[in-house]
Amino acid sequence: MKTVWIDAGHGGKDPGAVANGIQEKDIALKVSLGIKQRLEAVYEDVQVLLSRSTDVFLELRDRTSKANAAGADLLVSIHCNAGGGKGGFETFRYTKASQGSIKLQEALHKAIISKLGGIDRGQKAENLHMVRESKMPAVLTENLFVDVGANADQLKQASVIDAIIDGHVQGIASYLGLVKKVKEEKPVAQERDINVPSKWAETTWKEVTEKGYFDGKRPGATVTREELGAVVSRLLKKVES
Repeated sequence: MKTVWIDAGHGGKDPGAVANGIQEKDIALKVSLGIKQRLEAVYEDVQVLLSRSTDVFLELRDRTSKANAAGADLLVSIHCNAGGGKGGFETFRYTKASQGSIKLQEALHKAIISKLGGIDRGQKAENLHMVRESKMPAVLTENLFVDVGANADQLKQASVIDAIIDGHVQGIASYLGLVKKVKEEKPVAQERDINVPSKWAETTWKEVTEKGYFDGKRPGATVTREELGAVVSRLLKKVES
């Protein structure tokens, strides 16, 4: 069982970047919850743990301490950006990142930008707490700019949020080598031809038809009470005669 730690940036009294009617903390939480739901629903042997599942404030040290204590296989911290001119998407690893973090960043960045499109600001390295203090491979994603009008308009669209979620899920699954769950195929019931008797009933059907109990039509159809009454009546007449 693989354990994925998803950290929704900011929260509670800390809204993160705010502009164009958007608070970064809200986007981060929405994306994080979506990643958990989709990753666990689609892939086998994976559990997703969250720094927060509601709008609460957490210190940075509490986030990484909990992730480290859980022994997570990777950590992804979800954010939106601000102050970037033309906007776009970028990812961050620690300046002295492990090979695991570098590979995770490559997998995530490639998957998210392929789903999201737009301006690719590249894979970067910074001395950020979430990627520095995590004992497992860790990456921080900056998903568009709330203070860039075009990006803000995108972040208000469900299809764009869905693309961001999908990209994270695909990148994480690729890095961990997760296997998709097999959907059980329910057998399709074959509709029988009601005008043809079943093999096991051919002889009996022929016999009761020849004796006049049935008229020989629609042997596979269900019988109503009135039709059954007609059959009983014919049977009684045969007995009385």
